[in-house]
Amino acid sequence: MAEPVRWWWERRQFSRGTDVPYAVGTYRSAWAVYPELIRQYHPDLNEGIVLSQIPPAADVLLCWECSAGHRFAATPTEQRERPGRVRRRSAWCPECSALAAPRPVKVVERLDAKAVLTAVERAKAVRMPVAPGPAPVKKRATATICDKTPDVPIGEPFTSECAPRPASAAEARLRAGLTAALLFTEGMTAVRVGRALFRHWEVWPDILLPELRVAVEYDTPGRHGLEHVGKREVSDRRKDTLLRAAGWEVVRVRTGGLEALGPNDVVVRSAGSRTVPAIVDALRGIRGELMVDAYLR
Repeated sequence: MAEPVRWWWERRQFSRGTDVPYAVGTYRSAWAVYPELIRQYHPDLNEGIVLSQIPPAADVLLCWECSAGHRFAATPTEQRERPGRVRRRSAWCPECSALAAPRPVKVVERLDAKAVLTAVERAKAVRMPVAPGPAPVKKRATATICDKTPDVPIGEPFTSECAPRPASAAEARLRAGLTAALLFTEGMTAVRVGRALFRHWEVWPDILLPELRVAVEYDTPGRHGLEHVGKREVSDRRKDTLLRAAGWEVVRVRTGGLEALGPNDVVVRSAGSRTVPAIVDALRGIRGELMVDAYLR
């Protein structure tokens, strides 16, 4: 029988003889194929335990919150076994599923319209369900490409109207560190590419070094230990491929146990005072010492 998450965690602490029976990220790859469950899970609702610390087959009751704000308890197995891998939003929440339940078929009496029926004839009247008419054919909406990308050559950096804001304080500190170490044109947020990515003819690296034509990305595993893995890793690789096809190189700073994706990546436990010098060394390996040292402050 499933038990509350606190009891389950305490039993694991006792049986394994440690305060942290499963480290953050232990089951990261197993949960990565369920992005909707990642969005619904909140550690603050589950004694501070992150999702990647919980085995997908654990018999434990967890608290989930759907996008509509409904909270409910369910085991990992119950959540993973809901119909199909590509699910309707309502299929993830019992309350949303109840609201989305189909209406019962209406029934009408088929009566003889030529004469007034007697009581006997009315008793014999057959109740027939209303036959539904043909469903209207829905035209599938075609994906439109954003037209805000300026008409510049492939590989040209520019300031984009669509670029997202910096995602974290750590990324902002890394940007400030590179600005203090290198001379480069600031304010560029996008690179024009030859193929559309996520309906845009542009990609948005975290930091652009236009003079060296190098993009710097800052990757962390995120709050749940599931960022930049699985499908997100595939997107990162597509982005890197488009940048290299446009004449750029990519240096990814991979933190929190993330492995390198490319030959120029810098792998650290967390960004610190040694991160910027490591990036500069990677830049020297890409563009050569003479060129990179010419931009050092």
